[in-house]
Amino acid sequence: MSKLKPGLGRGLDALISPDKLTEDSQGQKVFKELAADNGKDYDILTRIPVENISPNPFQPRTSINPEAQEELKKSILAHGLIQPITVRRKGQRNYELVSGERRLKACKEIGYRDIPAYIIKVDTDEAMLAMALIENIQREKLNPIEIGLAYKRLMDECHLTQEQIADKVGKDRTTVANSIRLLKLPHEIQESLIKEEIFMGHARALINLPNAELQIYALNKIKENNLSVRKVEHLVKKLLTSGKANKPFHIIKTSATLLNANVSDLEDRLRKILGTKVICKQQKDGSGEITIEFYSHDELERLFELFENINKTYN
Repeated sequence: MSKLKPGLGRGLDALISPDKLTEDSQGQKVFKELAADNGKDYDILTRIPVENISPNPFQPRTSINPEAQEELKKSILAHGLIQPITVRRKGQRNYELVSGERRLKACKEIGYRDIPAYIIKVDTDEAMLAMALIENIQREKLNPIEIGLAYKRLMDECHLTQEQIADKVGKDRTTVANSIRLLKLPHEIQESLIKEEIFMGHARALINLPNAELQIYALNKIKENNLSVRKVEHLVKKLLTSGKANKPFHIIKTSATLLNANVSDLEDRLRKILGTKVICKQQKDGSGEITIEFYSHDELERLFELFENINKTYN
């Protein structure tokens, strides 16, 4: 893998403010004090047309908060773009975004025709992936699950150790390890973390529970009673010392709509038939959904063939 430049772009003092903008003949905003790209140099701060920038194929962000995006646009209009985006060259006068997705989107929506950008040299897609993930972790406000996924991709696809990742992003190895551990939590808990219904402290406490049923039970206790992190830690300790964590944990259906015995039985039967994890969710009105998990393309093909055979049997 190509050697990465740690902390690329740190220490930028330049402030690009509204008084450095002008309008072209079509009335569109353009930057006037940065020289246009000469088409060959690297590690430079220049201005480039927004229409010539393609998205980052390795973008770790999975969602953009509309309210936060509006706040960013207002900030740019009031104070200018404080931090330029980062791009790499992709052909003659074309570029691929490395970091700054939200800034680029905001500038496009505002009407900027050009945007200040660092042009860096990234020779391989593997190095591009690592650079994009590290830059986004350092600069962008990713949610905890996006950060955990980014760390995992750095390990799986860029072959970095947790120690190497920690060094590159300026975090402790324990912080990196805890972020990756969040990905083992059930989908419901990850969604609550993304939506900020719970916070990192809550999630770290829930990780210590040994199975998904207990974790979801505790999650609903948090939501029902607005539990603090300290109270969740006490709840987890109580569950672990009560003996419930060492035997099957059957949750009675409550106002939080947890799995009842019939649904759990259906899950077990489907797991045996399909040979993979199955999650059934039932609402108070009897409606619900069934989630069938697979972990590789081959397993998806196997499930598809199984469904085809079932369909042939009954048609």
